[in-house]
Amino acid sequence: MVDDKLRTPGAVRDAERWTAHNYHPLPVVISSAEGAWLTDVDGRRYLDCLAGYSALNFGHRHPQLIAAAHAQLDRLTLTSRAFIHDQFADFCRELAELCGKDLVLPMNTGAEAVETGIKVARKWGYQVKGVAAGQANIVVAEGNFHGRTTTIVSFSTDEDARADFGPYTPGFTVVPYGDLDALTAAINENTVAVLLEPIQGEQGVVVPPEGYLPGVRQVCTERNVLFIADEIQSGLGRTGATFACDHEGVVPDMYLLGKALGGGIVPVSAVAANADVLGVLKPGQHGSTFGGNPLACAVAIEVVRLLATGEFQRRSAELGERLRAGLEGLLGKGLVGVRVRGLWAGLDIDPALMSGREACERLAARGVLAKDTHGSTIRLAPPLVITEEEIDLAVAQLTEVLAG
Repeated sequence: MVDDKLRTPGAVRDAERWTAHNYHPLPVVISSAEGAWLTDVDGRRYLDCLAGYSALNFGHRHPQLIAAAHAQLDRLTLTSRAFIHDQFADFCRELAELCGKDLVLPMNTGAEAVETGIKVARKWGYQVKGVAAGQANIVVAEGNFHGRTTTIVSFSTDEDARADFGPYTPGFTVVPYGDLDALTAAINENTVAVLLEPIQGEQGVVVPPEGYLPGVRQVCTERNVLFIADEIQSGLGRTGATFACDHEGVVPDMYLLGKALGGGIVPVSAVAANADVLGVLKPGQHGSTFGGNPLACAVAIEVVRLLATGEFQRRSAELGERLRAGLEGLLGKGLVGVRVRGLWAGLDIDPALMSGREACERLAARGVLAKDTHGSTIRLAPPLVITEEEIDLAVAQLTEVLAG
């Protein structure tokens, strides 16, 4: 794909030589970026249609976010939570208001937010619901992706993520995604929470059946169970709303947030819930040295303020319809399935035509970067700053790839 005289092959070999093989990246070596565009070490430009798995919802180096980071770098970067810094309260208050919740607990990565949610749900179950000690159970869905820590992979159904990492953490019941009857049947007196992605991103942007999320909300309320929504990929404007749950008017008991919250600059995650839930934590029971650090908070405050205008949610909704129209026009022309919600799409390529990996390699050769998942499926998640013309360009290049 790349001329041997260029720098890319050597950089790829160096990366493979010195890095443990936890990912299988495309052979592209990026050196700079702006907006929706990336430039490699050889000066070739690519349209970014992955946006760091939604960590770059506002594009690369958004000027408002970069300015906030620069200003904070000149003042204060870390205190640890042993002290309070001057960005902390503003971040927690403004994010809580965006979520419609009482409290926020900042962490760093999405997996940390999920782990925090699990701990809080269990503690709530013992202290508030009255579950017997050591018996708390959380209902989760097949095809889930909530991270790769030991506890989280214990309830993964992806054998690549799970196999050979046991012994596994107990306390989880797995049910089919989108099956409300199965979820309801799995809830018992020891169930403290239902943990779901409102849209399963890693599974291929799988949108649940209409009415499923409201049904989950209702049964959780009736059975005194917390509804935890993992909006780490789906939240913060990606789907054309602030949260994917908003599309069906559903308000969970707890939001798990990450990725775009750090503006593509620093890792920032958070748990947002009301005081009757997050209030079960007391000093010394949970923490993070870098969680809620000044640099992270300064950037995340600006992220929340960008979202508070509603501009990016509207862009995602409107441009998502253009993306949907283009992609649905390829059904029967190499695509056998298309799922779109805002600027987030899962595309199923006819497996007789090519694999998802091969499609992404061919797209990269044409200057468009995307990522495959689960065989013949690829995902598109461009930055929300993408233009109509750039969406058309991505669809046109995909059309050429599918045509061979």
